[in-house]
Amino acid sequence: MWEIVPARLEAAMRRVGINRSQLAAAVGVSQPSISRLLSGETKTTRVLDLIAATLRTTPSYLKGDVENPELDTDGEDTGPLPNLDDVEIDSIDLAYGMGGTFLDGAVIQVEKVKFSRKWLRQFTNSPPNMLCSTRGMGDSMMPTIHDQDVVIIDRSQTVPEMGDKIWAMSFAGLGMIKRLRALPDGTMKISSDNHLVRDEIAGDGELYIVGRVVAVVKSV
Repeated sequence: MWEIVPARLEAAMRRVGINRSQLAAAVGVSQPSISRLLSGETKTTRVLDLIAATLRTTPSYLKGDVENPELDTDGEDTGPLPNLDDVEIDSIDLAYGMGGTFLDGAVIQVEKVKFSRKWLRQFTNSPPNMLCSTRGMGDSMMPTIHDQDVVIIDRSQTVPEMGDKIWAMSFAGLGMIKRLRALPDGTMKISSDNHLVRDEIAGDGELYIVGRVVAVVKSV
């Protein structure tokens, strides 16, 4: 843990034109955490290196050890400022088939992909760590979702209280993306947008919901 000089932090933020909410989002902490550092209420942080990198300065400057806010003195090109609208979410390399793809024994690979925070906020206010993306397979959700379209899944939503929304789920050992509707007898109706694909009914304990599909990025 290192101590930050509030005046140095404020000066570095002004220098690059970043406000406290943008800085918080860039380094993965809450806005009140940045506010406490600026007020001096909190003097230590575990993300000092991230804050310094985002503000294009050094930890030594923020701690008050040196006067020069520049990253270096040898003229090295340190690259452009980070795009504070970018946010990384999990990209799951898992065949969530629109018609059903076997999951048993599958090796799930997770990578990080960047999306525009502003674009994501059109569909959900959930934090990035609760979002993931994957590619659908098959044609059972056409014309809404085509084969290889990228879908954004909100993992904070796992209770299908809104009828006929689209969900990522596992049913009978199959990964799928379908519409769900709760039925009066407590079962769940699983439906496709392709009228040629028949509906299925999931009983208690047969359905595991990963999250709700909140956006679709069409493949080209």
